[in-house]
Amino acid sequence: MINVLLVDDHELMRSGMRARLANEPDIEPVGEAGTVEQAVVKARALQPDLVLLDLMLPRKSGCDAIPEIKQVAPDARVLVVSSQASPSAVRQALSAGASGYLPKRASDKDLVTAIHRVMAGEGYLDPDLGTKLVVADDQPALEPLSDRERDVLHLLALGYTNQEIGKKLFISVRTVDTHRAHIMQKLRLESRAELVLFALANGLIAPA
Repeated sequence: MINVLLVDDHELMRSGMRARLANEPDIEPVGEAGTVEQAVVKARALQPDLVLLDLMLPRKSGCDAIPEIKQVAPDARVLVVSSQASPSAVRQALSAGASGYLPKRASDKDLVTAIHRVMAGEGYLDPDLGTKLVVADDQPALEPLSDRERDVLHLLALGYTNQEIGKKLFISVRTVDTHRAHIMQKLRLESRAELVLFALANGLIAPA
Protein backbone atom coordinates (compact mmCIF):
# COMPACT_ATOMS: atom_id res chain seq x y z
CA MET A 1 0.00 0.00 0.00
CA ILE A 2 1.27 3.47 -0.96
CA ASN A 3 0.46 5.90 1.86
CA VAL A 4 0.00 9.42 0.49
CA LEU A 5 0.04 12.83 2.15
CA LEU A 6 -1.94 15.46 0.22
CA VAL A 7 -0.60 19.02 0.47
CA ASP A 8 -2.64 21.83 -1.11
CA ASP A 9 -4.00 25.01 0.43
CA HIS A 10 -7.42 24.52 -1.21
CA GLU A 11 -9.67 22.01 0.55
CA LEU A 12 -11.60 21.51 -2.68
CA MET A 13 -8.43 20.42 -4.46
CA ARG A 14 -7.55 18.00 -1.68
CA SER A 15 -11.07 16.54 -1.80
CA GLY A 16 -10.77 16.15 -5.55
CA MET A 17 -7.43 14.40 -5.18
CA ARG A 18 -8.88 12.01 -2.61
CA ALA A 19 -11.75 11.23 -4.95
CA ARG A 20 -9.37 10.60 -7.85
CA LEU A 21 -7.42 8.08 -5.77
CA ALA A 22 -10.43 6.43 -4.11
CA ASN A 23 -10.66 3.59 -6.61
CA GLU A 24 -6.99 2.67 -6.52
CA PRO A 25 -6.54 -0.46 -4.39
CA ASP A 26 -2.86 0.17 -3.65
CA ILE A 27 -2.99 3.92 -2.92
CA GLU A 28 -4.37 5.39 0.29
CA PRO A 29 -4.44 9.07 1.33
CA VAL A 30 -3.46 9.07 5.01
CA GLY A 31 -3.35 12.79 5.72
CA GLU A 32 -3.78 16.32 4.45
CA ALA A 33 -2.09 19.68 4.92
CA GLY A 34 -2.72 23.21 3.69
CA THR A 35 0.58 24.88 4.55
CA VAL A 36 4.27 24.01 4.58
CA GLU A 37 4.26 24.02 8.37
CA GLN A 38 1.34 21.59 8.51
CA ALA A 39 2.94 19.42 5.85
CA VAL A 40 6.15 19.06 7.87
CA VAL A 41 4.22 18.17 11.03
CA LYS A 42 2.06 15.61 9.20
CA ALA A 43 5.04 14.15 7.35
CA ARG A 44 6.91 13.65 10.63
CA ALA A 45 3.91 12.01 12.29
CA LEU A 46 2.67 9.88 9.39
CA GLN A 47 5.93 8.99 7.58
CA PRO A 48 4.11 8.75 4.22
CA ASP A 49 5.54 6.90 1.25
CA LEU A 50 4.61 9.77 -1.07
CA VAL A 51 3.73 13.45 -0.76
CA LEU A 52 1.55 15.02 -3.45
CA LEU A 53 2.62 18.65 -3.19
CA ASP A 54 1.28 21.88 -4.63
CA LEU A 55 3.80 24.72 -5.08
CA MET A 56 1.43 27.62 -4.38
CA LEU A 57 1.16 27.56 -0.60
CA PRO A 58 0.74 30.44 1.88
CA ARG A 59 3.81 32.01 3.50
CA LYS A 60 6.24 29.41 2.11
CA SER A 61 6.29 27.79 -1.31
CA GLY A 62 6.12 24.08 -2.00
CA CYS A 63 9.76 24.21 -3.10
CA ASP A 64 10.66 25.36 0.40
CA ALA A 65 8.68 22.43 1.78
CA ILE A 66 10.53 19.71 -0.14
CA PRO A 67 13.82 19.71 1.82
CA GLU A 68 11.95 20.20 5.10
CA ILE A 69 9.71 17.22 4.39
CA LYS A 70 12.66 15.07 3.40
CA GLN A 71 14.42 15.99 6.62
CA VAL A 72 11.57 14.71 8.82
CA ALA A 73 10.45 11.87 6.51
CA PRO A 74 13.61 10.80 4.66
CA ASP A 75 11.99 7.83 2.93
CA ALA A 76 9.12 9.87 1.49
CA ARG A 77 9.14 10.74 -2.19
CA VAL A 78 7.66 14.02 -3.41
CA LEU A 79 5.51 14.34 -6.52
CA VAL A 80 4.64 17.94 -7.34
CA VAL A 81 1.10 18.46 -8.65
CA SER A 82 0.85 22.13 -9.56
CA SER A 83 -0.87 24.61 -11.84
CA GLN A 84 2.52 26.25 -12.40
CA ALA A 85 3.99 25.02 -15.66
CA SER A 86 6.92 27.35 -16.32
CA PRO A 87 10.33 25.75 -16.96
CA SER A 88 11.81 27.66 -14.04
CA ALA A 89 9.19 26.29 -11.62
CA VAL A 90 9.79 22.73 -12.80
CA ARG A 91 13.57 23.09 -12.57
CA GLN A 92 13.33 24.61 -9.11
CA ALA A 93 11.14 21.78 -7.82
CA LEU A 94 13.40 19.07 -9.27
CA SER A 95 16.48 20.80 -7.90
CA ALA A 96 14.85 20.98 -4.47
CA GLY A 97 14.44 17.21 -4.47
CA ALA A 98 11.09 16.41 -6.10
CA SER A 99 10.96 13.02 -7.82
CA GLY A 100 8.37 14.09 -10.36
CA TYR A 101 6.24 16.94 -11.66
CA LEU A 102 2.65 16.78 -12.88
CA PRO A 103 0.27 19.59 -13.90
CA LYS A 104 -3.08 19.78 -12.11
CA ARG A 105 -4.85 19.38 -15.43
CA ALA A 106 -3.44 15.86 -15.77
CA SER A 107 -5.86 12.97 -16.12
CA ASP A 108 -6.57 10.45 -13.37
CA LYS A 109 -4.63 7.87 -15.37
CA ASP A 110 -1.58 10.14 -15.61
CA LEU A 111 -1.72 10.82 -11.88
CA VAL A 112 -1.76 7.13 -11.02
CA THR A 113 0.99 6.41 -13.55
CA ALA A 114 3.14 9.17 -12.08
CA ILE A 115 2.62 7.86 -8.55
CA HIS A 116 3.62 4.33 -9.49
CA ARG A 117 6.67 5.44 -11.47
CA VAL A 118 7.90 7.73 -8.71
CA MET A 119 7.43 4.98 -6.14
CA ALA A 120 9.38 2.62 -8.41
CA GLY A 121 12.28 5.06 -8.29
CA GLU A 122 12.00 6.05 -11.95
CA GLY A 123 10.98 9.67 -11.58
CA TYR A 124 8.24 11.28 -13.68
CA LEU A 125 7.92 14.41 -15.77
CA ASP A 126 4.82 15.29 -17.74
CA PRO A 127 5.74 15.05 -21.48
CA ASP A 128 4.31 18.50 -22.27
CA LEU A 129 6.37 20.05 -19.50
CA GLY A 130 9.42 18.17 -20.74
CA THR A 131 8.99 19.69 -24.19
CA LYS A 132 8.91 23.18 -22.68
CA LEU A 133 12.02 22.46 -20.69
CA VAL A 134 14.17 21.32 -23.55
CA VAL A 135 13.35 24.38 -25.67
CA ALA A 136 13.65 26.84 -22.79
CA ASP A 137 16.36 29.45 -22.63
CA ASP A 138 19.74 28.40 -21.28
CA GLN A 139 20.17 27.95 -17.54
CA PRO A 140 23.37 28.07 -15.50
CA ALA A 141 22.60 24.70 -13.88
CA LEU A 142 25.44 22.93 -15.71
CA GLU A 143 28.12 25.51 -14.94
CA PRO A 144 29.59 23.61 -11.95
CA LEU A 145 30.44 20.65 -14.21
CA SER A 146 33.54 20.16 -16.31
CA ASP A 147 33.19 19.16 -19.96
CA ARG A 148 34.07 15.56 -19.09
CA GLU A 149 31.53 15.50 -16.26
CA ARG A 150 28.88 16.73 -18.69
CA ASP A 151 29.76 13.89 -21.06
CA VAL A 152 29.43 11.38 -18.22
CA LEU A 153 26.16 12.94 -17.04
CA HIS A 154 24.69 12.69 -20.53
CA LEU A 155 25.59 9.01 -20.89
CA LEU A 156 24.38 8.17 -17.38
CA ALA A 157 21.05 9.83 -18.13
CA LEU A 158 20.74 7.75 -21.30
CA GLY A 159 21.07 4.60 -19.21
CA TYR A 160 24.62 3.50 -19.97
CA THR A 161 26.47 1.56 -17.29
CA ASN A 162 29.76 2.76 -15.85
CA GLN A 163 31.57 0.09 -17.84
CA GLU A 164 29.91 1.18 -21.09
CA ILE A 165 30.69 4.83 -20.38
CA GLY A 166 34.33 3.96 -19.72
CA LYS A 167 34.60 2.26 -23.11
CA LYS A 168 32.90 5.11 -24.95
CA LEU A 169 35.05 7.82 -23.34
CA PHE A 170 38.26 5.73 -23.20
CA ILE A 171 38.56 6.11 -19.43
CA SER A 172 38.66 3.58 -16.59
CA VAL A 173 35.57 2.48 -14.67
CA ARG A 174 37.13 3.97 -11.54
CA THR A 175 37.41 7.34 -13.29
CA VAL A 176 33.75 7.10 -14.31
CA ASP A 177 32.86 6.36 -10.68
CA THR A 178 34.80 9.44 -9.60
CA HIS A 179 33.13 11.66 -12.19
CA ARG A 180 29.72 10.32 -11.19
CA ALA A 181 30.36 11.03 -7.51
CA HIS A 182 31.46 14.58 -8.34
CA ILE A 183 28.39 15.13 -10.53
CA MET A 184 26.00 13.96 -7.82
CA GLN A 185 27.75 16.11 -5.24
CA LYS A 186 27.93 19.28 -7.35
CA LEU A 187 24.31 19.01 -8.49
CA ARG A 188 23.04 17.78 -5.11
CA LEU A 189 21.45 14.69 -6.59
CA GLU A 190 20.86 11.47 -4.67
CA SER A 191 19.73 8.89 -7.24
CA ARG A 192 19.83 7.98 -10.92
CA ALA A 193 16.14 8.97 -11.16
CA GLU A 194 16.99 12.49 -10.01
CA LEU A 195 19.93 12.55 -12.39
CA VAL A 196 17.68 11.62 -15.33
CA LEU A 197 15.14 14.28 -14.38
CA PHE A 198 17.93 16.87 -14.11
CA ALA A 199 19.28 15.91 -17.53
CA LEU A 200 15.80 16.12 -19.04
CA ALA A 201 15.07 19.44 -17.37
CA ASN A 202 18.27 20.96 -18.72
CA GLY A 203 17.99 19.72 -22.28
CA LEU A 204 20.70 17.04 -22.16
CA ILE A 205 18.24 14.38 -23.23
CA ALA A 206 14.90 14.62 -24.98
CA PRO A 207 11.57 13.61 -23.42
CA ALA A 208 10.54 10.03 -24.13
